[in-house]
Amino acid sequence: MDHWQKSSYSGEGDGNECVEIANSPTHTSIRDSKAPTRATLTLPTPTFTAFLNALKTGPESK
Repeated sequence: MDHWQKSSYSGEGDGNECVEIANSPTHTSIRDSKAPTRATLTLPTPTFTAFLNALKTGPESK
C-alpha cells in the first residue's frame, strides 16, 4: 500500500485542494486529494523527476 503525502502548500484546514504523491524506489504515483479513490497517474521515478524539473524551469526557448 502506498503512503500518500500532501504538499505543505495544500492550504489551510484539511488541505484537500491539492494533489498527493506516493513514492517508491521505482515509481511515483499522483492523485487528486479531492477524489482519492479515482484513478492515479503513475510514472517511473526518472520521468517524474524530469516532469518536475520542466515545471520549475518553464518552457525552453527555441
